Amino acid sequence: MTLTLMCGLSFSGKSTLAARLAHELPAHLISLDLINDERGLDGGQGIPVEEWAATNRIAHERVGTLLREGHHVVVDDTGSPRFLRDAWRATAGAAGAPFALVWVQIGPDLQRERVRANREAQVRHDVTDAVLREHAASFEPPTDEDALVIAARSTNDPERVTAIVRELGAR
Repeated sequence: MTLTLMCGLSFSGKSTLAARLAHELPAHLISLDLINDERGLDGGQGIPVEEWAATNRIAHERVGTLLREGHHVVVDDTGSPRFLRDAWRATAGAAGAPFALVWVQIGPDLQRERVRANREAQVRHDVTDAVLREHAASFEPPTDEDALVIAARSTNDPERVTAIVRELGAR
């Protein structure tokens, strides 16, 4: 059993990669966006801090249960700021599970391109410009946390996904 946490800015490809990793490992996928959807909330439009905290508690409860039952888990979230990543480390530690952090890096030009494309195609929930700015301003890169780093353009690359799965298995 392992807890793998996704980390990165909106539209970097975290959800795409998380789904692929969950399939390949295999692992249970816990998405904070889906928990927000269950609760009738849309994070892309802005959610009060207390509502994010409630969603986070629900996610930790679900992940803790799955880890104690011996399952691998991939958590699809932004993983920002650092204290949130530290809380996921604690959840893994409480269950005696190894923790892995996957940081999907995206540059501002590609992020804007993906936001624009999504607004045209409406494939996923939109994220307002204000929420995008706030998230970028508060994002704390995991530069000293032994994260597996993947470029946003590589989240659909089968060879890169396989390499990540191998590396996660070796941890």
